[in-house]
Amino acid sequence: MTPELPDTYSKEEKEEIERRHLRLIDAWQTRKEAQDLEAVDKAFYFAVEAHKDQRRRSGEPYIYHPIEVATIAAHDIGLGRTSIICALLHDVVEDTQYTLDDIREMFGEKVERVVDGLTKFDNLEGAESAQAENFKKVISSLSYDIRVVLIKLSDRLHNMRTLDSMPKHKQLKIASETTYIYAPLAYRLGLHAIRIELEDLSLKYTNPTIYNNIRKRMDDVRGKRMGELRDFIAPVMAELEKDGIKARAEIKERSVNSVWKRMMDKELAFEDLYGSFIVRFITDCCKEQERMECWRIYAALTNCYRPYTSKLKDWISFPKANGYESLHAVVMGQTGNWVEVQIRSQRMEEIAEKGFAAYWKYKTDDDKTESGFDEWLKRAQDLISNESDNAIEFVDNFKLDLFSDEIHVFTPQGKMISLPKGSTVLDFAYNIHSEIGDHSIAANVNNQLTQLDQVLRNGDQVEIITSESQHPQEKWFEFLATATAKSRLKSGIKEYRRSFREEGEQKYEEIMRKIDMEPSKANRNQVMTSEGLTSSIDFYYQVATGKIDERVIRSVMKPQSGSFVRFLSFGLLGNSGKEKDATPSITSSGEFDFNVSSCCNPIPGDDVIAFNFPGEPLQIHRSNCPKAIQLSARFGNNIVKAKWQPKSEIAFLAELKITALDTKGLLNRMTNLLSNEMQLNLHMLHMEAKQDVVEAIISIYVHNTKELDDLISKLNKLKEIQKVVRKNSN
Repeated sequence: MTPELPDTYSKEEKEEIERRHLRLIDAWQTRKEAQDLEAVDKAFYFAVEAHKDQRRRSGEPYIYHPIEVATIAAHDIGLGRTSIICALLHDVVEDTQYTLDDIREMFGEKVERVVDGLTKFDNLEGAESAQAENFKKVISSLSYDIRVVLIKLSDRLHNMRTLDSMPKHKQLKIASETTYIYAPLAYRLGLHAIRIELEDLSLKYTNPTIYNNIRKRMDDVRGKRMGELRDFIAPVMAELEKDGIKARAEIKERSVNSVWKRMMDKELAFEDLYGSFIVRFITDCCKEQERMECWRIYAALTNCYRPYTSKLKDWISFPKANGYESLHAVVMGQTGNWVEVQIRSQRMEEIAEKGFAAYWKYKTDDDKTESGFDEWLKRAQDLISNESDNAIEFVDNFKLDLFSDEIHVFTPQGKMISLPKGSTVLDFAYNIHSEIGDHSIAANVNNQLTQLDQVLRNGDQVEIITSESQHPQEKWFEFLATATAKSRLKSGIKEYRRSFREEGEQKYEEIMRKIDMEPSKANRNQVMTSEGLTSSIDFYYQVATGKIDERVIRSVMKPQSGSFVRFLSFGLLGNSGKEKDATPSITSSGEFDFNVSSCCNPIPGDDVIAFNFPGEPLQIHRSNCPKAIQLSARFGNNIVKAKWQPKSEIAFLAELKITALDTKGLLNRMTNLLSNEMQLNLHMLHMEAKQDVVEAIISIYVHNTKELDDLISKLNKLKEIQKVVRKNSN
């Protein structure tokens, strides 16, 4: 018998709840036997009852949210019974009177543990960043149950889909968190479709002008490009049929965010960018034949069109850490445009779209070798097991080590090692073993002697040279790009310094006797505090090696007058006293103290975001500035709503990069436009000619984005100028 829905819902809402319930069951793709359906229904009606008095900010019943999260987990990721139950219950402990004990009693320990991982900390007063603490809790679940992360991604996706009802500063906070943590996490778990939607929705809220502009441009060219690409596909399909190759072709549209990133990376206008639409060939064959079939399709493709050979990427021989496999090629189409092509099997297609769940669907007991995904998960678990107590440091390390693109390098024996892009010889050494890292002195990279700070490239073969007399050093931190290596170096330094303890203790006692002081723990701690040390191991090492000597200890034990007052002054900073929901206007009148950040140089007319930290002026960034996104993800509660209200006489610095043909009189025409025609003050101009092309960087004072746009438009009308791009930083 179906339970009655609570009367707190209207008749229409009850009908909608049941409709969404049925849609959830339809989306469920794994085993659905009677006992499974019964267990999910039990969780469904329990959640409906638990959330009966709650509404979302939009006014809708709150229960819509957990139902949609469960539907995403079931349909978009392909999770099963336990995950669906946990998704339905994920907010019950956080938002209602029910406890984890209640969940365990009704649904078992497995469900209780996952729901616990999804429940935010209640009281984080005193924590440097509540967001980082909760990120850390979710990420740490990778060490015991990856379903926590997968359900959290489903939760985040539905929150992003329904972000319109939130105030602007909340939209920026949530979108920035998504860009900084959740979209990269979806990418690393191979959830391609979810990652793309998260990135697009984030751009929609952090930079709506750019999002809407690119969306419109893609709408405008879609019909024409689809027609061109259908014509492009036809001869390839004929070639495949002639060769007896079974494959289908699809035309895929790049996401708005992907197009925008390519425009920025390549400094190209939308019209000059190839690859906003992609052709994908998919073959349905057994796993043993996949590689051969994909290369046969590539051969058929290049029989029809000329390839851009340096753009060929073989992600089949070297799968990405998230399990992604595909051949990527670029060929010249019949219309004179480059066309981006992806070639893969049906199995690869499913793993590319649904990631982790699809990977395990295809993994068999016969698969003895570990995939890139297995290795990535082990690295994640290793990093978690050596986690820092500082949540911000932990999240930053996790992002540094596990969200970066990877390179593949080889040992002298030919074993392939995957490392984050930007890794050095010393990163490689510590990745092999802590002992090798601690005793490294140099390396042979491709049979060439190199130093420890050498950055490695894809395909390098590396042999580490070690010496027993070598020991780990502080300066090596500057050579490292990965958190794992930094953690191992830190342990190595600690172990090395521990060997100096006895010598350090003896020297400390001798110095204290000489200055007629007691070598007590309290006195030692006073010296440590003065020198900024937190570990007795470091203290005795510095005493043993002479960095802390009699002169230093005397100055601490007999401080000069005034030092106590100076020490107390650090404690005088308090809360700024501003209400979190206040809406300061960023004005030129000095009504609010603020700093315009040099990392992105915002000017009036830009979408901006402001951060209010106690005792500091407001920090103003462009809302899509990478530094602002990082700050929003860490300190979302410090965001304040802000808008420009500038006085017209105040000018702001903006920077442009100009590419032009090297012609006589170019500099004169540019400066005449800037100074005489537009009456703007030039701050800096740097020009460099390479053959017949000039690259110029100019810093100019403007009053708002309209004035800057007018300047860019007029510069583009000069016949020599090929491209004008606004830069983010000076």
